[in-house]
Amino acid sequence: MDIMGDRTLPALLKEKVDIHPEKLFIAFEDVEGNQTTKAYREFYEEVLKLGNALLDLNIKPGDHVTLHLPNNIEFLTTWFALAHIGAIMVPTNILSSADEMHYVINHSESVLLITEEEHVEKFLQMTGELPTIQHIILTRFKNQSTTLLNYDHLIAKASTDSSRFPEVRAQDVVGMLYTSGTTSKPKGVQVTNANYIFTGELMSKCIVATEDDRMFIVLPLFHGNAQYYSSMPALVVGGSIALTEKFSASRYFKQAKSLGATVGSLFAAPIRMILAKDYDANDKDNPIRLVLFAQSIAEHQIQEFEEKFDLKLLQLYGMTETVGIPLINPLNGIRKNLSIGRPSIGYEVKLIDENGDEVPNGAVGQIAVKGVPGRTIMKQYFKNEEATRQTLQNGWLLTGDNARIGEDGYFYFVDRVKDMIKRSGENVAAQEVESVLTQHLAVYETAVIGVPDDMRDEAIKAFVILNKGMRVTQEELIQFCKVRLAKFKVPDSIEFVEEFPRTPVGKIQKHILRNSYSIK
Repeated sequence: MDIMGDRTLPALLKEKVDIHPEKLFIAFEDVEGNQTTKAYREFYEEVLKLGNALLDLNIKPGDHVTLHLPNNIEFLTTWFALAHIGAIMVPTNILSSADEMHYVINHSESVLLITEEEHVEKFLQMTGELPTIQHIILTRFKNQSTTLLNYDHLIAKASTDSSRFPEVRAQDVVGMLYTSGTTSKPKGVQVTNANYIFTGELMSKCIVATEDDRMFIVLPLFHGNAQYYSSMPALVVGGSIALTEKFSASRYFKQAKSLGATVGSLFAAPIRMILAKDYDANDKDNPIRLVLFAQSIAEHQIQEFEEKFDLKLLQLYGMTETVGIPLINPLNGIRKNLSIGRPSIGYEVKLIDENGDEVPNGAVGQIAVKGVPGRTIMKQYFKNEEATRQTLQNGWLLTGDNARIGEDGYFYFVDRVKDMIKRSGENVAAQEVESVLTQHLAVYETAVIGVPDDMRDEAIKAFVILNKGMRVTQEELIQFCKVRLAKFKVPDSIEFVEEFPRTPVGKIQKHILRNSYSIK
């Protein structure tokens, strides 16, 4: 038996409730600064009530339920309520456009949508195009509606009796996280009970978490980061969660102090945003001992952040598909935060060439992670056997990211095999942006790349060839994209060109575009 055994999320939560019934589990601050707390028992009872309410709505084991929510307590409650009845959470980005949500809901065949009044209009405009959706529930909803269900009303009428809950198993899928790929359509990553428990066990041991720790979640809960690296280790050790509705660079440490947070998790871009704000010396007096981060930042920024706020930074590497973090810097060893660390507990990591052969130390190769599908790595992609076969090969998960191993044994990130852009912590598939741009009548062909950006990791730059005789401005094309793409996917700049550098078979050579941009 491995470390997960046959445990499930419902069993793990019940265990912690039995041990810490009155202990604070969640401290939440909304966008207006109002704070709400939930003890373990209080949270658990609401989970049971929501589980019963969902059963009353005929939600069955294996059903997909789309969560289109900002960070709030209801998000966490719904996640665990669905796990209790064997249903599957499909968390989505509230910035996603109607077109993007149309695809996710229909691809996932979701039977229920849970969102908020602020975001519901884009769904109401296409209800006839979402044939599987049976109900829409609104959280934090203060008005009356004849067609939409009120989360609070459902909870108020429901029972805490769990006797009619179905049996759930460790290998059951409980989450499906859509992640952008090199194609224009995102893929649904299936995550099991065992997956979530594994990453909680792994992370808690890597950061030496205890029941006195309070994980600080400011990144969106729909991301694997907040679920894998913060929520799960808190629950595994019987700790607690400090949750904010939105990230605020100027208030990050003030919120941490107010909510009692001890361990944070950020991307490189938010760290740079915090450093760009006027420094308040009072922020050095904060309870945070450690901030996990992903994506590279400059050495001087690492040093400045640690000194100004009296904490440790710890760079790691993971992705939605790996579930846990296969690479991380050692907390109690030599932290080389310009690297992505060394292999962590429960994983084997190697670098391979195009033929699948391991490359020697110092050479660049694709990161491959050895794991067990549905336990230490994702189970599979939903309704996408070909993508699953390409990613999971002979017990190894191929990440699509290139790295090299230094003489010190640490892994150093090089670039992405996949044509991806990392903008402020969000993955953007270049082809997705290209497919939208080419929908414009004036556009003949386009190539989209990521270019270095001091604040957002990468900015999105599009090169466009126009149809003969057609004219359009950069501003008009950007506005065209704003209507069809989430805000973080919209190009920052557009350059009109006459031709693209190409291979002999006509493929656009994006590396030449990147090089030409970097020397300007």
